[in-house]
Amino acid sequence: MKPTDIRDPDTFHKVVDCQWACPAHTPVPEYIRLIAEGRYADAYMVNWHSNVFPGILGRTCDRPCEPACRRGRVEENNGAKPEPVAICRLKRVAADFKGDVSARMPRPAVTSNGKRIACVGAGPSSLTVARDLAPLGYQVTVFEADPKAGGFMRTQVPRFRLPESVIDEETGYILDLGVQFVGNHRIDSMRELLGQGFDAVFVGSGAPRGRDLDLPGRKEAAAHIHVGLDWLANVYFGHVEKVGKRVLVLGGGNTAMDCCRSARRLGGEDVKVIVRSGFDEMKASPWEKEDAMHEGIPILDFRVPKTFVNQDGQLTGMTFEKVRAMYDEKGRRQLVPTGEPDEHFDCDEVLIAVGQENAFPWIERDLGIAFDEEWDMPVVDKVTHQSSLPHVLFGGDAAFGPKNIIWAVAHGHAAAISIDKLLAGEDTRLRPAPDVHLLSQKMGIHEWSYDNAVSPDERYLVPWSEAAKKLDSIQVEVELGFDALTAFKETQRCLNCDVQTVFTRDKCIECDACVDICPTDCITFTANGDEADLRKRLTAPALNLEQDLYVSKPLKTHRVMVKDEDVCLHCGLCAERCPTGAWDMQKFLLLETYAGPGCRGAKAREAA
Repeated sequence: MKPTDIRDPDTFHKVVDCQWACPAHTPVPEYIRLIAEGRYADAYMVNWHSNVFPGILGRTCDRPCEPACRRGRVEENNGAKPEPVAICRLKRVAADFKGDVSARMPRPAVTSNGKRIACVGAGPSSLTVARDLAPLGYQVTVFEADPKAGGFMRTQVPRFRLPESVIDEETGYILDLGVQFVGNHRIDSMRELLGQGFDAVFVGSGAPRGRDLDLPGRKEAAAHIHVGLDWLANVYFGHVEKVGKRVLVLGGGNTAMDCCRSARRLGGEDVKVIVRSGFDEMKASPWEKEDAMHEGIPILDFRVPKTFVNQDGQLTGMTFEKVRAMYDEKGRRQLVPTGEPDEHFDCDEVLIAVGQENAFPWIERDLGIAFDEEWDMPVVDKVTHQSSLPHVLFGGDAAFGPKNIIWAVAHGHAAAISIDKLLAGEDTRLRPAPDVHLLSQKMGIHEWSYDNAVSPDERYLVPWSEAAKKLDSIQVEVELGFDALTAFKETQRCLNCDVQTVFTRDKCIECDACVDICPTDCITFTANGDEADLRKRLTAPALNLEQDLYVSKPLKTHRVMVKDEDVCLHCGLCAERCPTGAWDMQKFLLLETYAGPGCRGAKAREAA
């Protein structure tokens, strides 16, 4: 294998599994250490720089960082239940305890650069575009069909999960940057919008249409059957204040979980979730399913809806066909009937949450914006977020279909870079390199400026509000969040994966002291070879192919040092034990470069 080039930002970035997995690449260990020090405002601003909505995401994020967390893998390898660090809930701690950070926010631009940007929709992707561009002097106008900013974060996420005050605060930070917000204004024509002379248009309108089910009995009982997304919005606006006692929720995503838990709080006594797939294949996050079941809501899987049952125009129930999953040689799933009798469930109301769809009837098809034939979605470049009409860009659910808030934020950052480069006359496919720092943590011969004593504690649980346990109010937030002491304890579970073990070949005397002391056998000195061969010859075979090996240049004995980054604990014992200082603990900090001078010219690199 060729020696590892630690000058490549991705080399150590991939080792910081949580940050690598985060679409916005938030430097997770950095803000966790700040929380441990009680520097909550600093931790909040680290988050705000990357993910824009720390308080919102600390309650609602889909948490792609947590399944990637090294702590979970370490515990699983030791035979324990994998419990990653509670990264998401620590993000909320930074938001809850930060105090007043308004003075630390960017100020509105003093002068305009003369460029006008329109954002369609005031959801997370559009607001991220506005946040990145407004301080640079762009005149950003955000159009929103609803009266307040936030998009689906406000209208589809229930208040018992996300208080409105948090949305008001974090959208307010962006609107205060001089952004012009036009509420109660639905864009009905792209042609008309383009005719207003905007230099660029960003579409962040989400996936506003929930899918329906055209089954026998649907029309006859229409008054008692609701599309979940529309129903949640009607709950938010106060148009729906109660439900029937028996409610069936169809679907296995997070929207279905929000529907069933909302129904319990609006008077549903017998609420069931029924899903076509298996329980483990549901798209809902594991914690969302756990919370629903904790509130007494059963989830019944492998049942395909067949009919709505009516009696004299009144919905009385539904029938379902029981199925099982079969997989072909390519791993593709097919649901096949089990042959058992159909099941009938009584109900007074049905909430349909079987997916979301994009709807672009307002974009005329003769403007030069190409749409694909399969889904009638705009053709969007995955790097630049530009459509075939270069100054019209898409992000969030409007670009590639429904995902989650953190992905929408990442799209907004990327689109803002494209707009800034496009209007500066630069190639939008040349993307900016991140800002990378690699700094030794050495304070003495065997002393480090970070705490490498990792707590053996199990993951701490977030307490629930006693008032929320009554399930009688849709406004009372369920989770209380960590208090300061519990938050500190949870931070100590972090393995400091961003503090890297950096090897200097010329200092190594090949004494193997690091090999002897390594608690996970992740260091090996051996003859070089191709990667597949080398992975098998390590002290502990490197089985995770997604994590790269760290390979040195040849040593004096012509062997190479090979380190399996997948199982390293970043404990620093190799560096403490090394008699020559060949190993050093160096903090790796990567911050994405956003729109502005840093994204242009010499710093740009060709996108992968």
